[in-house]
Amino acid sequence: MKIALLNERITIEKSMVEVDKIGNHKNVWSKYYSCYATISSESPQEETSSGAVWDESKIDFTIRYSKEVSVLSSVGYRVIFHNSIYEIEGIDHMNYKKKSMKLHCRRVER
Repeated sequence: MKIALLNERITIEKSMVEVDKIGNHKNVWSKYYSCYATISSESPQEETSSGAVWDESKIDFTIRYSKEVSVLSSVGYRVIFHNSIYEIEGIDHMNYKKKSMKLHCRRVER
């Protein structure tokens, strides 16, 4: 893996349940891990229905393997890149060599 290609900073957030003073449960996102990534397979796509436009862009992030990212899953984690939120659709462990991981993501609205 060429380290020079890891040129964009991403933040991985984790979903957690927070309980307020009166016992209400609320889902909140908190910063879990920040690292550099290689961006690939960008596929911008817009969908129009009933006069509304949705941005369904897909993107892949390749990151270095570490103990923090070894527990990632497509449920409960998301990626923040250039102030846009990306939902993790799948994770490629790159032949389980424990050198890198590829996150297949889709852009979501705030």
